[in-house]
Amino acid sequence: MFERDGDTETDSRRERIRFWLTIGMATLLTGIVAALVLLLARASDNYDQSLGWQTQSLEVISQTRSLDASLARAEAALGRFAVGLQKEDGRVYEQQWGLARQYLTRLDRSVRDNAVQSKLVDDLTAEMNSRGRQLGDAALSANYNQTIAAISKYHAAGHDAGLGRIDNLLNQIIANERTLLRERNRVTADDRASLNQAILLFALLGAAIAAVAIGTTFSFVRAEAERRVARREQAVESERAMQLEQAVEARTAELEQANVALRSEMTERAAAEAQLRQAQKMEAVGQLTGGIAHDFNNMLAVVVGGLELAQRWLPGTPEKAERHLTNALDGANRAADLTRRLLTFARSEPARPEMTVVDECIEGFAELIERTIGDRIALTLDLQADNLACWLDRQQFENALLNLAVNARDAMDGHGSLTIRTQDDGDGKALAVQVIDTGCGMAPEVLERVFDPFYTTKPAGQGTGLGMSQVFAFCRQSGGEVQISSTEGEGTSVAMLLPVAKPQASRIAEPVIDPADRAAAPAEALSILVVEDDERVLTATVDAVSELGHTVVACGNPLDAEALVEGRLAAGSGFDLILSDVLMPELTGPEMVAQLKQRWPDLSVLFVTGYAGDASEVASFGDHDVLRKPFTLTALDQAIRRCGDARAIEGQRLAV
Repeated sequence: MFERDGDTETDSRRERIRFWLTIGMATLLTGIVAALVLLLARASDNYDQSLGWQTQSLEVISQTRSLDASLARAEAALGRFAVGLQKEDGRVYEQQWGLARQYLTRLDRSVRDNAVQSKLVDDLTAEMNSRGRQLGDAALSANYNQTIAAISKYHAAGHDAGLGRIDNLLNQIIANERTLLRERNRVTADDRASLNQAILLFALLGAAIAAVAIGTTFSFVRAEAERRVARREQAVESERAMQLEQAVEARTAELEQANVALRSEMTERAAAEAQLRQAQKMEAVGQLTGGIAHDFNNMLAVVVGGLELAQRWLPGTPEKAERHLTNALDGANRAADLTRRLLTFARSEPARPEMTVVDECIEGFAELIERTIGDRIALTLDLQADNLACWLDRQQFENALLNLAVNARDAMDGHGSLTIRTQDDGDGKALAVQVIDTGCGMAPEVLERVFDPFYTTKPAGQGTGLGMSQVFAFCRQSGGEVQISSTEGEGTSVAMLLPVAKPQASRIAEPVIDPADRAAAPAEALSILVVEDDERVLTATVDAVSELGHTVVACGNPLDAEALVEGRLAAGSGFDLILSDVLMPELTGPEMVAQLKQRWPDLSVLFVTGYAGDASEVASFGDHDVLRKPFTLTALDQAIRRCGDARAIEGQRLAV
């Protein structure tokens, strides 16, 4: 009995010793493993960082070479563009120069952590900006078909010292980066050696742990039977999991096939929709072209026929000739009005906004609307805008209002009631101008196309189809929008939503001068140089200026303008005003004026043009006045007077 108790106590002591030995060994191995893991992680991080520096250096060299290649391709394309004037070469130049800018931006980001390389990239950016202005000047001349100027500027740019500085900067950046790359290669090799040593130590530790594990395995032999039972159960569960995984894979394949079919169907549908949109665009272009040709043919028939009849009646019966001349002038004015509407619809005619109190404008315009719609239509003004003002082109606003009133009159067949209502949106940010009629209303298919250009439901010859499209263009140009609602048999309501204007110090209303008062006082005779490449327009303009009592010198080529100005100054007198066309083949009006201003900065200039162009062309006019073609004799007189007044005011300021 005592022996069994002693054996039990001895076994218990051995088990405790074995337990604590196992705990101690496990703790020691854990500490060693943790230390080696930290060592291995640090070596791996250092090696990854070294590889990253290598990659960065290679990217800097690659980006620098790509930048150099893009610059070379851009200058080669510009050379071809300057000689051949092919727009495709111009687009290649712009594309390659833009690509070079992208490579320069990437290069700047890549060397941001290197002060020396960053300074070189900043110098390269400055040189490229200067180079871009030189090449852009040559490209601009080529774009205006000025071959000699384009070749000359390109040749001058090719011999500029900036080209050599750009090459030196590129070579210096590559050389510096290669030096960094050699040093980084050495550091990478050292980090790789450290990583290999850490891996070796970790492998030795793994072997030691494996040996300890083998020794420990013998102490757990008794639990092997239980683990075998557990493995059998796990095998059954694993087989079930595999069957489930196969089912999931099969279902996934089916869904993938369905997804591919759906994408194919979406692609086909998108292609069909694109073809439909293209067909609709071509239909709109056809309607636009046909409408313009029809209306202009009618107007030109009035002009040509009236002039021919006036030519026949002028010698013997001048009163009949005057009647035909009046008809011809009316047809020409209608053609000019149609052109203005087309430019407004295309958003090419710039608006001339002014601070306008909407209610006051409508009250002053109501009498003309009443005369237009007739006595059988009752006009009601419901003005509730509380003197709110908007920045808008007053003439375009009145035209839009008149178009809506005429459409309402036609919809009511000459009798009914028309209401013009104004009100704000409640928070003072927008103002609604509503035109409400009691006419026949519109069908849904008509309502969908009501803003399409040249779309009209009126009989042929009674409408151009530009009225509603002009209203739409006016609202968009004014920063607002237009809404329309209509019910067949009940009437139509059109609302122009315009943003309420906030007073701005930079926009100061100038005093309005009555044209009758201005016409009463004779204008001071000026010496005017008229520059126009079209012989017929030049003759008509010279006669018109002479008719106003001014001294005129005609110039049919803008290249001769500088010599004429210099000759007049040498004779002891100069020109009071340069009246110039804008688009001319050899030298545009703004380019000619820019050259003249370099020698005579005090010259007064009046541009005459038939098309406003885009924002960049308008900006080229500077602060000079612009007269739109076709113009009347009164408009020409007022424009010349404005230039003369501005010149007199500037002279008084300089004298003071």
